[in-house]
Formats: sequence, structure tokens, C-alpha cells
Amino acid sequence: MAQSSHVGPPVSLEELEADPHAAQARLRATEPVAWIDALNGWLVTAREPALEVMRDAGRFTVDDPRFTTARVVGPSMLSLDGDEHARHREPWLPRFGRGRVHEQLGPVVTRETDRLLDAISDLGRADLRAALAGPLAAAVVGHALELEADPGTVLGWYRAIVDSVQTMTAGGEATAAGRDAFAELAAALDTDAASDAAVILFGGIETTEGMIATALWYLLGEPGGAERALAEPAWLEGAIEESLRLEPAAAMVDRYATTDTTIAGVAVRTGDLVAVSVTAANRDPKTFPAPDRFDPLRSNARRHLAFASGPHVCIGVHLARLEAHTAVRRVLERLPGLALDPERSAAPRGLVFRKPPQLEVTWRPPRSSLRT
Repeated sequence: MAQSSHVGPPVSLEELEADPHAAQARLRATEPVAWIDALNGWLVTAREPALEVMRDAGRFTVDDPRFTTARVVGPSMLSLDGDEHARHREPWLPRFGRGRVHEQLGPVVTRETDRLLDAISDLGRADLRAALAGPLAAAVVGHALELEADPGTVLGWYRAIVDSVQTMTAGGEATAAGRDAFAELAAALDTDAASDAAVILFGGIETTEGMIATALWYLLGEPGGAERALAEPAWLEGAIEESLRLEPAAAMVDRYATTDTTIAGVAVRTGDLVAVSVTAANRDPKTFPAPDRFDPLRSNARRHLAFASGPHVCIGVHLARLEAHTAVRRVLERLPGLALDPERSAAPRGLVFRKPPQLEVTWRPPRSSLRT
């Protein structure tokens, strides 16, 4: 495999993980397709070339031995293209269609959200990522996959698999915990398509947990945001889409060039890694004026690429949106005076998957629960 001799700008993995927006804005303005030594590949930071890469599976494939998820769970709809991709993906499509999701899983989402809020409503403070977003996502996707395991076990499998993927993305090896988690998941699934179910599991949890936690982080950071979201459903919907645009839970997607080609005039060699920064593409000022501003009334916010595009667009998009809208609305309705804890809450971070490390909040508990 040919190695690029291109010398790229000095962008570190730490910068891309912690606060990539300024560096990615500089790249987008000067080198929207740039070789990044830390990634040993190309980083795409502008929206149009990002769409080109994600939509053209003939030139940019996921079917490569380096694709990290496949190294943990094996070949799946996430790591295959063409006819094999369709064979893995199509049997799952009816289960995650919008009508079926709302009809069959809508009551589950509401019930599980209220169950989790019942457990914390008297406390007056909690980490909503740990107490609500993650457990809700695990419970719902477990139900969708007809898993018998309890949500805590499902969440443990997911965290081990995601940690293994992120370790490999940063240049490490697949973890033993990740391999063990997949083996346990495969044994619990009543299906021959364990790899596909695994990517639905961790994709569903990752997307939804990140959506809920990040939407609340942005919304509560806006003066009067909670009150306005309750009073104006359209503003609440816009806030969720804006948070997806600004900090997509799946921040980067990998492709591999199948041939010598060009992207935005840049020569790319066969076999080169081409990493699309969804985060950067979502802040392209050519599509989103004042791209760093959180604007729930932004008219084109839903043009974001948080669920990817092309043949690998997220299969669980309808379920993720349903969970996020239900959870955020019920949190605001049931936890009065909700506010970020300024000493303990944290901004989204992560190289491949971005979300707040913790979402510590406070609220006014019911008077009956107050100690005197």
C-alpha cells in the first residue's frame, strides 16, 4: 500500500479530541482536505467533499481490514459495501422504519424515561448522562433487539465495545474487554446476524446517549432555554437539531480510497485513509451562517450530517430522534428549575464519539422530599 509523502499541518489527536473546532475551521478555510500525520490519513473538514466521500462507496469504502469496528465485531452492515452491505442491512430496515418505531417503541421510550426520572426526581441533583441518557438508550435498543439482558448489562457491553473501537482509532489494539463483550452479546442474541445487531446496539446507544446529553447541555446553557423549550415545541425541536449539528455524537467516519483519485482537487492514493469530520462539515459557513452559534431557530439546521449520508446513513435515525425528543421534554417537565452545575458539568469531547463526559445538573425537588 502506498504511503502519502504529504506533510500535513500540525494537528494533534488531543486537539481533535478535546476542542477541535478552531483547528478544523482553519483547515476548512485553507486545506479542506488535509493530510494529518496524527491520523496517518486525510481529514475532510468541508461539507461538500464530506458528502462526496460518504456517498461514493465505489471510490471510498468501509470494507478495509483497518476499519476499527469490524476488528471488534466482525463484518457487518457498517463495514461492508455493495451487495454484501445490502444483504446485511435490508433485513433490519422494516424494524426501524418511522411508523413502526413510533407505534411499537414510542410507549417503551416514554415508560423507560419516566421510570428513570422516578428514581432521581427527589434527589435535586444528578448526572443526567449516567442516570438517564445512557440507561434509556440501552433499555430501548435492547428492547428493539429483543435482548433478554438487563439494561445495565447491555450498557456494559456497549461501553466495552466503544472503548475498544476508540483505542484502535487512536493507534492501539483491540481490547480483551471489547472482544469479551461482543462474545457475550452474540450469545445473548436470538439471531445469526450478531455483528449487525452489535453495531445497531452500540450505534443506537452512542447516538441517543450523545443526543440527549448534548442537547440538554446546549439547552441549559442558553439563558431561559428550559422555559422557552417547554413553551415552544418548535424551539425545542430546533434546539435538538442544532445540538446535533454543533456536536454530532458520531464525530468522525472513516473511509478508504479504492483507487487513485482526487477530492476537492487534492490527490489521494489507493488505500489512503480518508476521515470525514462530521463535526467540521456541520460547521461549514457556506451552508450554515455564523456556524458556531447555537440557534434553535436556524431554518436549515436539519441539513446537518450527524446521521451521515449515502448508503451508510444511520439505520436508527427515527428511533434516536424519538428518544431524544421524549427524554428532553420529560426532563424539562419533571425536573423544575433545572440548571447545569457549573462546577461539575463538562463540554462535549471525544475523537470519534463526542458527548459531555458528565452532565451534572440541579433542580428543585418536591417539598415532601426535602429534609428539615
